[in-house]
Order: sequence, then C-alpha cells, then structure tokens
Amino acid sequence: MRGEARGAVHRGVRRWWERGRALAAARPVVLDVGLALLVQAAVTMPFVVPRPPELEPASWPAYGLTTLTVLPLVWRRRAPFAVLLAVLAASALYRLTLDGPGQPLPYTGLVIVHTVAAQSSPRKRLATGLLLLVAVPVGVWLNSRSLRELTFSFFVFAAAYVFGRLTDARRRDRRAEAERAAARERARIAREMHDILSHAVSLMIVQAEAGPVAVRTAPERAEAAFDAISATGRDAMVQLRRMLGVLREGDGPGGAAPREPQPGLDELPALLDRIRAGGLRVEYGTRGRARPLPDTTAATVFRIVQEALTNTVRHAAARTVAVRLTYGERDLDIDVTDDGRGPQTGWRGRAAAGAGGGHGLLGIRERAAAHGGTAEAGPGPDGRGFRVRVRVPVAPGAERTAGVAR
Repeated sequence: MRGEARGAVHRGVRRWWERGRALAAARPVVLDVGLALLVQAAVTMPFVVPRPPELEPASWPAYGLTTLTVLPLVWRRRAPFAVLLAVLAASALYRLTLDGPGQPLPYTGLVIVHTVAAQSSPRKRLATGLLLLVAVPVGVWLNSRSLRELTFSFFVFAAAYVFGRLTDARRRDRRAEAERAAARERARIAREMHDILSHAVSLMIVQAEAGPVAVRTAPERAEAAFDAISATGRDAMVQLRRMLGVLREGDGPGGAAPREPQPGLDELPALLDRIRAGGLRVEYGTRGRARPLPDTTAATVFRIVQEALTNTVRHAAARTVAVRLTYGERDLDIDVTDDGRGPQTGWRGRAAAGAGGGHGLLGIRERAAAHGGTAEAGPGPDGRGFRVRVRVPVAPGAERTAGVAR
C-alpha cells in the first residue's frame, strides 16, 4: 500500500510538472512572471528577518528599490541585455542612496546573466562580460571591500554564464535532433510514396498495354484488365491519403487528421490479386509457424514484397513470380523469385534493363537495414530469373506486442 501511494504521488507530481512545462512552452511570459515572483520572495527574506540592534531597521523605500531590481526580469526573454542594464542601474541606485539590508546572493544579476548567456548574440555576451568586470569590483568595493567577496562574486557570475551557455547548447542540440528527425520522416514518407506510385503506375501501364490486345481477342479479359486498372488506382489513392494524413496531422478541427494503420500482411492477398490481374502468374506460400508481427514490421514486409513485385512487373518480362515467407524463431525471411530477365551486376543490373534507376532495390535494402535486417538480390536458381531475399529480425515476444497493438 505504501508503495502504491508513493507511486500515485510520483505520478501526480509528474503530471503537474508536465502541465507546467506545457504552459511555460505555450506562454513563456507566465514562466517569467513566476520566476520574478520567486526572486522577489528570495530578496524579501532579509527584510522580514530581524536585524541586529546596531543596524537601522529595514524601510519601505529600500524594499521598493529592491522590488525595482526584480521587476525587469518579467521582460528578460524579450530584451535580455536591456534588462541587464536596468538591473545594474537599479542595484547601483539601491547601493548609493539607501542603507538597506544586503542580500546573500545577487539573485537578479545571476538570473539575467544566465539569460543573456543563453539567448543573446556573441557581441552582447562580450559586452556583458566587460560590464561584469567593472560592476562586480565596484559593487564589492561599495559593500565590504573584501577579497573573499570579490572572488565569490566572480565565481557565481561565471557559473551563471556557463550554465546559460550549456542551456543554449542543449537547446541547439534539441533543435538539430528535431531537424534530423523531420528529415528522416520526410525520407520515410518519400520512400513510401515512391513505393505506392511506382507499384500502381507500373501495374496500370502493364494492364493498359494488354487491354487493346485483349479487346480484339478476348473481350472478357479486356474488361477484367480495365477493372484491375480502376482497382489499382483506387488503392493507390487510399494509400496516398493515408500517407498525406501524416503530413496533415494537426490541421483538422479535432487537432489530428484521420490516420489508418499502415498496410500489413493481411493486405498481401489483395496485392497479389492485383499482380495476377495484369497477367503475371503469382505463387504465394508461407513456411514455419505464422504469427502476428508488430505493425511497423508487418508494414515493412508488405512494402518489401510490393517493391520486389513492382521490380518484376517493370523490368523482368517474367511469366511467373513466387513469394515465400519463412517464419523463424527470431526472424522472418522474405523470398521473391521470378523467371524473367536476370541481372547483370547484382543490385543495379536489373535497373540497367529499364528506366528505374535502381531506387526500388536500394529502398528494399534501406527498409531491411532500418529493422536490423539484411537484403540481397541477384540471379535466381540455376542462374535464371531474379531473386530478392530479405531477412527481418522479429524480437521474441513481438507477437504479444502485436496483439496488444491491434
């Protein structure tokens, strides 16, 4: 029970922390006002703690000037260097005109030096350093004229500056990582759209070329070919909408565009039927104990088979293609073999036979590598035809994860 209570408290604190971070990201001025109030509470402590009898009691004018040094922090993000000048001016006025309580730490100065170091340009950071080289010794001379205080003051301001630079470095690292993630996502979407369009257009071209011949010799086959063209186009549109839904996420009234799951092994029979409608004989089989796969792995398998079949339709001049999935204990083997025109030089040989440029086969290799797998392509059995073999690891327990995801 005690452990459950501790966990509930931890989750509650984490939830409030996440809400606070979200609010601070959406409205930075709220964070700045809260920070100013926190600093105000800190500088108020010497005014409420009893002072020794030999010292004059704290006065309201002194407290007002102390507040004046804190108030500019509300605008610290908008104009850090200007706020630094305002804080220095207010602090000098406080020291020169009133004998108010001192502070154990220069809170406002530390906050604004950190902000300047984190957000300002190199020229303003240099100007800040020069100002501190003058202001810190002057302030120590007006206060205690102590070498110990001078050393301590330089140390804490240098620490604030260093932490500000580290904050800026972390921010730039996060921005760079976000840009790299966006680039990876753009590459993934481009690869998906390439696969969808290449497959659909290749099938439609083959079926359209066969249509006129079938009209003269077997009208019923011509009708089937045109139906296949229509079905292929509709399927391509559905998949493109699915992909573009990722790009449009957040634009809809509900904050997210409708997104359907990526195609998986359940869609393989329909894919093979579309290939058969183009006149190519397709054989399909599985070996081993078939089991559900994680959604991302299943989508990768579907795209690999789709691209391999597209490669066959576009470049092989084949009559038969065989698709085999072999389930192992820790991996899945994909084998797509046709009896058409074989390669000359491995991965790029077949591209030389057509205008594909080889991007589809390279895409297969990239998809396999993204899952820690391997891919190879080359001559089929006995040196005839073309064969694509891919091995994709499937972690133990993945079927359990896939079941939960579905």
